[in-house]
Amino acid sequence: MARPSVEQVWDWLAGVPDPEIPVVSVVDLGIVRDVEWQGEELVVTVTPTYSGCPATGVIQLDIEARLRECGVENPRLVRRLSPPWTTAWISSGGRARLESWGIAPPVEGRASTGLPVPCPRCGSGRTERISEFGSTPCKAAYRCVDCLEPFDYFKCL
Repeated sequence: MARPSVEQVWDWLAGVPDPEIPVVSVVDLGIVRDVEWQGEELVVTVTPTYSGCPATGVIQLDIEARLRECGVENPRLVRRLSPPWTTAWISSGGRARLESWGIAPPVEGRASTGLPVPCPRCGSGRTERISEFGSTPCKAAYRCVDCLEPFDYFKCL
């Protein structure tokens, strides 16, 4: 097999779902920071959403498995913790997919300043935080006052 281009590798990785939020890929979340060939070795740099994220090991295994499926024999994954991951790295497509799945995407300054987090189901701004932690540590549990549906808000980090 001919050596795939870096662009092709990015396309392959865009199909690797996040194990906790499978509607978005690891590329959409901005977890994959870099893809490059160093000589004959493909190096993929990954920044976890936070250093203690329990899904980090699974994400790395899924990335490696996808690359091997595509014919890359010995990919090297590098974990980079600095600079730390931020929700600003989530792509616009990833934000739209989060919302379509019922998770309010992060909006800088919303929850921390008391501005309402819009409901991803009905769009209402009349929402209330139920708990600082939702289904995962990076999300908070909210409820819409208008449609009464609970939802997660992906916290700004």
